[in-house]
Amino acid sequence: MPSWSCAARWKTNVEDPEGGAKPQFDGASAVARKDGKKSRRRKGKRGGQSRDVSQSAQHAASGNAGEAARPIDNAAENSARKRKRRRRGSGGSGESIQQQHQPQNEKSGPAPNPTGHDADAASGRRNRRKHRGKRGLQGRPLVHEKSVGQNAPPASQPVPTARGISAEHRAGENDNRATRHPERERRPHAQHPWPDELYAALDLGTNNCRLLIAQPTRPGQFRVVDAFSRIVRLGEGLAASGRLSEEAMDRAVDALKVCASKLKSREIRRMRLIATEACRQASNGEQFLARVVAETGLELEIIDRETEARLAVSGCSSLVGRETRSVVLFDIGGGSSEIAVIRIGESRFNRLANHITHWTSLPVGVVTLSERHGGRDVTPDVFEGMVLEVEGMLAAFNCPDIEIGQADDFHLIGTSGTVTTLAGVHLDLPRYDRRKVDGIWLSDDEVSAMQAKLLSWDFASRAANPCIGPDRADLVLAGCAILEAIRRRWPSPRMRVADRGLREGLLTDMMADDGVWRRNRRGQRGR
Repeated sequence: MPSWSCAARWKTNVEDPEGGAKPQFDGASAVARKDGKKSRRRKGKRGGQSRDVSQSAQHAASGNAGEAARPIDNAAENSARKRKRRRRGSGGSGESIQQQHQPQNEKSGPAPNPTGHDADAASGRRNRRKHRGKRGLQGRPLVHEKSVGQNAPPASQPVPTARGISAEHRAGENDNRATRHPERERRPHAQHPWPDELYAALDLGTNNCRLLIAQPTRPGQFRVVDAFSRIVRLGEGLAASGRLSEEAMDRAVDALKVCASKLKSREIRRMRLIATEACRQASNGEQFLARVVAETGLELEIIDRETEARLAVSGCSSLVGRETRSVVLFDIGGGSSEIAVIRIGESRFNRLANHITHWTSLPVGVVTLSERHGGRDVTPDVFEGMVLEVEGMLAAFNCPDIEIGQADDFHLIGTSGTVTTLAGVHLDLPRYDRRKVDGIWLSDDEVSAMQAKLLSWDFASRAANPCIGPDRADLVLAGCAILEAIRRRWPSPRMRVADRGLREGLLTDMMADDGVWRRNRRGQRGR
């Protein structure tokens, strides 16, 4: 199916530097198509008439103003009515078509046309402007607000919003969707070129609080509308006490209040808000989530480790090439590290997560590992001790060896702050830029060089680097130790960096479950 946009389909000509204007698409020219094969756009500009017919009609009107026009016979009238019905069904202006093809009265004669072609073109433009506001995206007339308002709930009655906002906070919103979006209430599955529904995903991890609000675009992709990320260190001190500290919970609640404000300022079709390892391990994790509901109105769900691994794979699915046969994808988090082994055969599923053959979740992350070994002053011996601890955990992971046939058959994909930091330092960026980091390839030698470079820096040097900063200066080497253990278990000539993860996986799964991309394809085929 052609993939040009709606605007490009109506563009009939492009400029040729050698011979002037030429047809944009392949096929016969306007002369070869004759009058019977004129494009619908050219006919629409003249009310369904071709160029030659329109010009001859103008000449007859200007040269024979006193002569009565011939009445249109029944066959022509029936043909005109059929064209009118077709134009109405495809979103055209029924009123202007009817006026063009209506038989004229023999007694009154043809209407004078004092300005010729210019007046006819101006009249066509006025008709288009007149009826432009009455047509929707697909030419259907919009529902009047008055008629929709009659079916809308009263202003005093709360309207439920997307899942994730508590009932107490929903009651005060008074979000009258039927009045704000009458077309959505009347046609919930409208075939827009790109849906206007917004989806939201929130990930409260051991170290970060992240939010993404996005709009689906072309199949498998979406456009980020709003984003938020803040380091909250929710798991600080968790390994020693087994509980979330009051200071850490206060930082997380403050960040979640910002997220709640962003979510309430927009109409979200569907959202999913998750919490990961810190709330899984803490003995007071449920009490903390109850406090979050009371103070922010956000209802977070604690997901298990398998779900976390599948979401990480879903978020990075677009980075796995068609030629790839095996991938080890890892997500180094603050309190845990998820690893998924993916094997792709001859047939590939739509969801990459369905190709996961083995997975594991290591109960260690950058926060917990740095707290046990120290993250500020890391010597080569301390670094090797961290690597050996993670290697011991990986030794218990029962996974068959990966057979590599060609160089492009297998590679690693890393999605975490550790690998994105390595990529930013490798590129020597003056400030971190996601567009330059996401999807970049690093060879095995480049990864080793970056780890050695970071290990040679002291804490102040790491904190001064714009891609690390003081918030990650004591965590980055712990992440490098986990990465080194993974590289020793699965040697690979290259690694791909992904600045994406659980939030992208949540958005991808929600949009796929709702079938928004399938509706897009059906809507484009019907255009």
